Amino acid sequence: MQNNKAIAFIIIIGLAGFFLINSVYVVDETHQAVVTQFQKVVGGPRTAPGLHFKTPFIQQVHYFPKNILDWDGDPGQIPTLDKTYIWVDTFARWRIVDPIAFFLTVTDIRNGFNRLDEVINPAVRNVITSHKLIETVRNSNRKMTTFEKDDLADVNKEETAQYNVETGREKLTKLILAEAQPKLNRFGIELMDMKVKRINYVQRVREAVYGRMIAERKQMAEKIRSMGQGEARKIEGDKDRDLKVIQSEAYRKAEEIKGKADATAVRIYATAYGVDPEFYSFTKSLEIYSQTLEGTDIVLSTNAEFLKYLTEFDPKQKKEKSPEK
Repeated sequence: MQNNKAIAFIIIIGLAGFFLINSVYVVDETHQAVVTQFQKVVGGPRTAPGLHFKTPFIQQVHYFPKNILDWDGDPGQIPTLDKTYIWVDTFARWRIVDPIAFFLTVTDIRNGFNRLDEVINPAVRNVITSHKLIETVRNSNRKMTTFEKDDLADVNKEETAQYNVETGREKLTKLILAEAQPKLNRFGIELMDMKVKRINYVQRVREAVYGRMIAERKQMAEKIRSMGQGEARKIEGDKDRDLKVIQSEAYRKAEEIKGKADATAVRIYATAYGVDPEFYSFTKSLEIYSQTLEGTDIVLSTNAEFLKYLTEFDPKQKKEKSPEK
């Protein structure tokens, strides 16, 4: 009898423990729970972390994440308002704010991602197709900080005017949020943020854009080269002008020095030869004779003035006259 009582006590304790284990569940800091009984929600959501109790076997616990989740959309080809086809890749951050509504409408996380695809992708397409391409790639009409600003604006002023940004990429994401969030409220989902990860042209448009970019860069390069060549010609012109000024100034100074030297030499010669003019005339005549008579046949009269020092010179008369002096 005692053994039977012990076995019965152990069985009772085991059953009590089994029922206790099945009546207790734990909710951690990153999760929230919904309790159902016969597929109907019982009570409110369990969002506080800790131990909670339920009716064993009859009630079931469904856990949902409480932290922020990420959604990564599939890239899609979308036409803009100006009929340019682009590939748009987006991502978003979301969380479950009403686990009961989420359980009743979506059931689990996998279906939650499907609902996000069904809501966000059409919202992205609607907003992109309602705006020009420039609105999706720029946020504002900020001024360019490089020399491209003046170069490109002067080349195509009309084309630059049509690229005026009125909305901008940041406001487009807010428009997508505003369009998608009301459709997600009934699922108990809050769309916290949404961004465009990447935008790219389709292959045909990409080749045309690259061709235009290459043409613009070549045009800018040619303009820079022409500016450099013009500056080089200006420097060369200034160099030639300065060289001529320096050479003319040097020539002028050289001529002034030569003139002063010649004047000084003439003055010295005049002073020296002024002492005896006859001697000066004689020495100059001898210089002329040495330059003209050597190797030259000249027919002159004996009475020619040119030969007076050759015809009038008589050494004997010179000797006779010297005592008188």
